[in-house]
Amino acid sequence: MRLVKLVLAGALALALAACAGDQYGNPYGPKQTGGTLIGAAAGGLLGAQVGHGGGRLAAVAIGTLGGALIGSEVGKSLDRADRIALEQSTQRALETGQSGAPVGWRNPDSGHYGEVVPQPAYRSNSGQYCREYQQTVTIDGRPQSAYGTACRQPDGSWQVVNS
Repeated sequence: MRLVKLVLAGALALALAACAGDQYGNPYGPKQTGGTLIGAAAGGLLGAQVGHGGGRLAAVAIGTLGGALIGSEVGKSLDRADRIALEQSTQRALETGQSGAPVGWRNPDSGHYGEVVPQPAYRSNSGQYCREYQQTVTIDGRPQSAYGTACRQPDGSWQVVNS
């Protein structure tokens, strides 16, 4: 429970920092701020899953900071067309992608590209079909990777439940 409170406090601090707004002194754009927040949350979740015992808090802290840094760089660099291409390839990979086979995307205007690799579907405790996946986004020749889980919604779409 203490770990959950620490992760939530860190996320709240990042969210409050993002509230400064670009017009009021925030040196970062909304893409970078969003990327930082998403990366921090994903890194914290990953750290919580891999850390054990007394090292768990350190793993969460390292994961949160590392995720924030990676998310910041990705968010700073991805434009709207990149995000749409990434989202479409993620939905396609989760819906029809063969487990372990990459589903790629490329934005010829920005030169950014990436791939989504879905894993086998499984049924969650709540009865939803879910899939874990790995995303890799390459910006200026530097690949950035993230892991997540998405579950099928009643309307047939896939929603990320953690990343």
